[in-house]
Amino acid sequence: MNFDGRKILFLSPNFFGYEKAIQKRLEELDGKVDFYNERPSDSVLSKGIIRVKSSLYQKKIDQYYRKILNEISSQSYNFLLLIKGESVPFFFLEKFREANPKAVMIYYSYDAVSEYPKSEKLYPYFDQNFTFEPSDSTKYNLHFRPLFFLDEYLNSKINNSSKYQVSFIGSAHTDRYLVGEKVRQEADNLSLKTYFYYYAPGKTAFKLKKIFDKNLQKFNSKKLSFNKLSHSEIQKIYGESFAVLDVNKPFQAGLTMRTFEALASGKKLITTNSDIKNYPFFSPENILIIDRKEISLNEKFFETPFQTLDENLLAKMSLDSWIECLFFQNQDDYWNLK
Repeated sequence: MNFDGRKILFLSPNFFGYEKAIQKRLEELDGKVDFYNERPSDSVLSKGIIRVKSSLYQKKIDQYYRKILNEISSQSYNFLLLIKGESVPFFFLEKFREANPKAVMIYYSYDAVSEYPKSEKLYPYFDQNFTFEPSDSTKYNLHFRPLFFLDEYLNSKINNSSKYQVSFIGSAHTDRYLVGEKVRQEADNLSLKTYFYYYAPGKTAFKLKKIFDKNLQKFNSKKLSFNKLSHSEIQKIYGESFAVLDVNKPFQAGLTMRTFEALASGKKLITTNSDIKNYPFFSPENILIIDRKEISLNEKFFETPFQTLDENLLAKMSLDSWIECLFFQNQDDYWNLK
């Protein structure tokens, strides 16, 4: 797999450094990448407005994208990769197509259409549309491609000390805290050591979220951190863990990045996402599915070791495979969950 110097315009929100990892790998594969944040600003206020009512922010969005068009006007691209597409205006996609009629335009969403309905309006502008949400792929006739893990998580296998039997690292949203605390209590009842890290991007943002989200109103703020962990820090904690907890959003069936990182790290997974049983890497020895409304941990799950995944299976779950799927050959046959 090699891009042979072909040019890629890459638009993505900043999401925990994954966009940087994607750009780095594209460049390692001899792609010439121009990256722009998909949002004009990452401030708490601007992200909130874009999410709730982007029309109030449209003038700034349009100015930002006209600036991008001006900066790339002398370039000729082979590809456009857009991730999420929460703020990108339609005129930008039209102008890009006019200037680069032979470019392959690729869209990838790691959110469900039910949460971000704008996605549905973006599909006609792109040559290839991908989603991590199985039901959306069927409903809107999209290519289905789950997320991935970064190679550095493979190194977590080195540490098998299991300082923690259950660990959780994730953003504070929806009912994640309520579920997490119930799991922690269950683990305590079984005398299992735990590590829980709830993250919020800022105090102001969290206070605003609490106004609209009744689940967050029950959050003990003393258990919240506003410091984002690096991938190396997360990797270290996973390396010291026997099992990793995953709490998906109640309205999404697509698998989180945590799913792939935990399994690539050689760690068992405890998840509220029952849809995981349809994936080729599922095994009850490695993955415990729990009911978010009636949480119970199976003690026997912690008594057997992780069953090593086949190398070919791991390869399909990797960032390289994700890139290959989007740019070179879709993997519809492989990831077909029917």
